[in-house]
Amino acid sequence: MTSSPSLRSGLTVALGRAARVAARLRGGGSGGTAFPGLVMEKADPGFLARALGQLPMGVVVVTGTNGKTTTTKMVVQLLAEQGLRVVTNRTGSNFVRGVLASLLHDVDAVGRLRADVAVLELDEAHAVRFVQLVKPRACLLLNVMRDQLDRFGEIDYTASLLRKVALATTGAVVTNADDPRLGAPAFTEGLAAPVTAFGASPELRSLFLSDDELRTGAADATAARHVSPRVVLESLSGQDATVRVDGVAHEVRFAIPGIHNQLNACAALAVALEALGDRADTALPGLLGTLGRVRAAFGRGEVLRLDGREVQLCLVKNPAGFRMGLLTAATAPGPESIMVAINDEYADGRDMSWLWDVDFSGLRQTGTAVVTGVRAWDMALRLRYDEVDAGAVEPDLARALDALREDSRRTGRPMRVFTTYTAMLALRARLGELTEVEEVMR
Repeated sequence: MTSSPSLRSGLTVALGRAARVAARLRGGGSGGTAFPGLVMEKADPGFLARALGQLPMGVVVVTGTNGKTTTTKMVVQLLAEQGLRVVTNRTGSNFVRGVLASLLHDVDAVGRLRADVAVLELDEAHAVRFVQLVKPRACLLLNVMRDQLDRFGEIDYTASLLRKVALATTGAVVTNADDPRLGAPAFTEGLAAPVTAFGASPELRSLFLSDDELRTGAADATAARHVSPRVVLESLSGQDATVRVDGVAHEVRFAIPGIHNQLNACAALAVALEALGDRADTALPGLLGTLGRVRAAFGRGEVLRLDGREVQLCLVKNPAGFRMGLLTAATAPGPESIMVAINDEYADGRDMSWLWDVDFSGLRQTGTAVVTGVRAWDMALRLRYDEVDAGAVEPDLARALDALREDSRRTGRPMRVFTTYTAMLALRARLGELTEVEEVMR
């Protein structure tokens, strides 16, 4: 005799919640982001499809190399402020097990999911596994950059993973019109879903280099687009931007820091318009207002207050991301106390050779106050080759943060931290003991 789907789902939810409690007890009150999902995945492989299959507007998948967490947060806010009930994996745990664990916050005791749509960030490789279980209604493909070479190898392989996501999508594929791999005819050929795009104007293309262009140091602003973008970042002046939607220009003042995030906002708007379908035209004024209010996801340009001064956390994990972080820092109104925190744990990528593809010469004038993390000495050596004063070298993150605070107190400067993922989590936990830090639901 087989059990009913609701009974099986109820047992799976109970098992997942018990695993979450156990993980938190073992972690001293924290943790449990993915472990409950792993338990659920092993116990009930069909739970994910049953739960997400209840959503009337289906699933929006956000994937690509850079910008997934912040862009996902933007899409969630855009849709939620249109009155939709949205579920998401808010912690950024972007494997299938992370999605399962996040659903524990949204399902009832028998696995009912009372929402309209799911917006899910997924790791490029795990997105392929996800779409074998659940066909997305829409997908947003942000970019393809060299990242975690120990996991992905070269970027043509990463592009092939994103094509599998696009092939499985049923309603709309939104891609980066300026990415030479994602916008190529070979990528979009044979897709069942209609393809649209986002992009930057020719005048801004030098800011948003593709992986190939990073090697040459110049953008090809005249390159032909094979997919016409529905949303275009037309111009930028500080936090003010012109965003063109379906050929009509709109002025937006962004609250979110970082020029890369302003392009991410255009990507989020493009997929939100597709998800809303016929409601998009009437929703557009409200969507543009929301776009100006969106804030950075935790650790991705997040601004905190410490010792009466700002400290901004800038996640870096590949040459393109670090380049955009340095460009944003260059627009700061004055000098800053800077820390670089580099770890090489699994979630960061073990191969740190990418640091040699980043141009750090923009830091020559001020240098850094302190370099920290598992690979602190490697980072200090890299800075020396670009004639940048590394300041103190302190592998211990807590002591390095103390050194950064002391430098900030002495100089009166705000603080900026360039950090890999696991270092960011550890620093954020320490900062939570010192100042107010938004708690991320686990």
